[in-house]
Amino acid sequence: MPEHPEPRRPRRETVTYASALGDRPAPRLRPRPLHPPARSEIDEQTTLGHTYVRSLMRSQLRAALTALGALALLVGTLPLLLALPAPEALVWAALGAGVYPVVWAIALWYVRRAERNERDFTGLVER
Repeated sequence: MPEHPEPRRPRRETVTYASALGDRPAPRLRPRPLHPPARSEIDEQTTLGHTYVRSLMRSQLRAALTALGALALLVGTLPLLLALPAPEALVWAALGAGVYPVVWAIALWYVRRAERNERDFTGLVER
């Protein structure tokens, strides 16, 4: 009985985009930048990068001046409070229980504002 030879498997062929197109040239793809544009603008110290950094500095300065103004207003009114005829215990209570919590609140507001400014700037640069 004659043996039948096994049928040959078809030859494998790797199909790529260029071979599928035939004679047409492959479209040119724009290479993706390594860093986002804002970061590269800052790194290269261009005018736009300088504008980004100045914007951050202005927002931080605005927050600092606001906190300083609030503290100056608080400290500036203390002599008026101390000039009032009041018992000594009331003056110490106003200084201890009234001033320090307000100073802490202003400091907490400033730290949160500065961190938010930094977070916003980082979000802008990382986009």
